[in-house]
Amino acid sequence: SWVAKNKNSKATMTQAHSKSCFHQFWDGLQIKRSSDSFTVELLPSLGATINHSNKLQKFIISPYDPRYRSWELFLIVLVVYSAWICPFELAFLRDLPSKLLLVENIVDIFFAIDIVLTFFVAYVDSKTHLLVDDRKRIAMRYLSTWFIFDVCSTAPFQPIILLFTHKGNDIAFKVLNLLRLWRLHRVSSLFARLEKDIRFNYFWTRCSKLISVTLFAVHCAGCFNYMIADRYPNPEKTWIGAVMSTFRSESLWTRYITALYWSITTLTTTGYGDLHAENPTEMLFDIVYMMFNLGLTAYLIGNMTNLVVHGTSRTRKFRDSIQAASEFAARNQLPENIKQQVLSHFCLQFKTEGLNQQVMLDCLPKGIRSSIAYSLFFPIIRQAYLFNGVSGNFIAELVMEVQAEYFPPKEDIILQNEGEADVYIVVSGAVNIITTIHGNEQVYEKIAEGEMFGEVGSLCNIPQPFTCRTAELSQLLRISKTRLREIIEENREDSNILMNNLVQKLKLRESLPDMNQPDRRFLSKYELFHVPREAWLLKKSQLHYTEHTSR
Repeated sequence: SWVAKNKNSKATMTQAHSKSCFHQFWDGLQIKRSSDSFTVELLPSLGATINHSNKLQKFIISPYDPRYRSWELFLIVLVVYSAWICPFELAFLRDLPSKLLLVENIVDIFFAIDIVLTFFVAYVDSKTHLLVDDRKRIAMRYLSTWFIFDVCSTAPFQPIILLFTHKGNDIAFKVLNLLRLWRLHRVSSLFARLEKDIRFNYFWTRCSKLISVTLFAVHCAGCFNYMIADRYPNPEKTWIGAVMSTFRSESLWTRYITALYWSITTLTTTGYGDLHAENPTEMLFDIVYMMFNLGLTAYLIGNMTNLVVHGTSRTRKFRDSIQAASEFAARNQLPENIKQQVLSHFCLQFKTEGLNQQVMLDCLPKGIRSSIAYSLFFPIIRQAYLFNGVSGNFIAELVMEVQAEYFPPKEDIILQNEGEADVYIVVSGAVNIITTIHGNEQVYEKIAEGEMFGEVGSLCNIPQPFTCRTAELSQLLRISKTRLREIIEENREDSNILMNNLVQKLKLRESLPDMNQPDRRFLSKYELFHVPREAWLLKKSQLHYTEHTSR
């Protein structure tokens, strides 16, 4: 009894430990609201204890701090605005309104604040993958990488130009404003992070990125082409002046939409011919744009093809498997019922593979797998008649060894007279127990949800007395006969209870009317009820010897 209590306490401690580890791991995935807590993007070094302090130096900000992430998202909104307004004002706004200049100066102030803030943001070293919070190393890294580009994309060029030329709307100022497009690298980093974020669908994240790239290319090309036409000496000899001679007096909306129309028809190689180059400068720009479109189109088609193929590759393999199975059945003239079993197996395999359940479980640590198995299968095994009255320790040990499997209708799981097989518990669906008498199949019993089969042959070391065939789509728990015997041998008190349950089940079957019984000679020749229980789990040769000595 002390051993049983000790095993029970160990099992309880193991379950509690696995659950506590699971909760600790899950808590570690959550984004906590403190500057010195990190997400799973930061991995500790080998040998680091769980209580190791990861506090940053004073005034140093974690790149995973939720407040800093919110700041980055706010800057992304400003980047999108800058990416749209820079080409637009270069092409369509000869004189920048004072309100627009005020907005741009405010945007530049935010990015200037970010430059200063970057000197206090820790970073992950690319070699050690550890967080670096040393101020000098942070400053040296930033100064040697993106600092110059950030300064050039944020510098107030208009006051500088006004100081020397007194022309704040000069074309040079607008061209220098294009340096603000450097900020787009933040958007690229955002999409790279979203693609790894499990909260967002990967397919739609990639599609959003491709659509954004396309729209930005169309916008920039339309603006640049309009700028060439607007500044050409002879407006009528331009791509837009040829169809709209007074285009400069048209509304800003009309001119912008016309530019986008030309850009999208050129990008898609539609080319209706209504808008085309009229002078050498426009021809040269069109050549460059179309060469760029070749690369952009290849990039878009390649990415979309990759996404589509990834989604349809499983279907293609499934169809190939079905065709190969049909050809195999026809070539070897298999009976129709066997052919249908093969095809049903492939269909069900295709559906269950899409769930990726077993692959996911195999990737998890043993502690988490144990917690999942205990949560899912413990109530089901506890209800099975064979384990009625056994200790919780026995079931807790057994539940770690079960494996859930799906079977299509009319598939043979166990064949009559087959050697020792595993034990199965029906979770959902139904299984027909079929016996063959004088060459005719008869349904002896129907196993419903919560019941089990295969235990007689497995525990009594005899060939399977029945054929077990699914009556409908069924989910079964398979218990390895080897592990079941090992667990029974380790728990001798539970083994007596288990064998008593089996004896009562077999006696109940013998009390049924003759017309519903299987071939009694098949079971009686082993004289199950005259064999001492200690010999039930022995090898067959030992069982025959035990039968002989017990008579």
